[in-house]
Amino acid sequence: MANTTHLSIQGMHCGGCVSKITKALTPLADKVEVTLNPPAATLTNASANLTQINKVLAKAGDYKAAQAATIQASQATEKPEPPKSWLATYQPLLTIVAYILGVSLLIETLHASFELERWMMHFMAGFFLVFSFFKMLNIRAFASSYAMYDLLAMRWQHYGLLYPFIELGLGVAYLMGYDQHTTNLLTFIVMTFSSLGVIQAVMNKQKIRCACLGTVFNLPMSTVTIIEDLLMAGMAAWMLI
Repeated sequence: MANTTHLSIQGMHCGGCVSKITKALTPLADKVEVTLNPPAATLTNASANLTQINKVLAKAGDYKAAQAATIQASQATEKPEPPKSWLATYQPLLTIVAYILGVSLLIETLHASFELERWMMHFMAGFFLVFSFFKMLNIRAFASSYAMYDLLAMRWQHYGLLYPFIELGLGVAYLMGYDQHTTNLLTFIVMTFSSLGVIQAVMNKQKIRCACLGTVFNLPMSTVTIIEDLLMAGMAAWMLI
């Protein structure tokens, strides 16, 4: 008969944490299942005690395991936090997009008339520059989270390390108006391909963190991320036609 050990894990923040903890605990049991929400691990036929498990977790990162029953007992008297509304959850993303939109529209006021393609270039420049900035605050954490759903980063993790610089390059290219055809073509390819992994994750109802703003904000993967990627791809396609 299988012996199952249920643990609560402290210190988990993103899909990258799930990957690290799973990799660290796998040698210690016949089967390991790690979840982010709730932050927990289930070990089948564990070959290590709690002290040994915590030693392994400490090498993987700032993580600590405890028997699930112990954690649940200590939290029983705590009032559970009410679920956030959609607006509260995505407030950081909406604020940043509104900021970029406002700045790009203000730039257009410097010209005699409004030109859609010129506005698109300025908006996309701001989008890629700002979003790459947040990813670069912790590139390795971003790469770990990105590898949880991006089709290429899953197979080649270095792509996650390069992706912030790809966005930075596209942002600079739009800002300078450099070779618009090539810039729009690259944007269309990169953002369309990126959306494929997001669509797959959303359809599979994976509860993972969206890495669009790096790991600074805890934004869940949803259709909002799909719209974000396809909007950039759509703007690039518009300017290619």
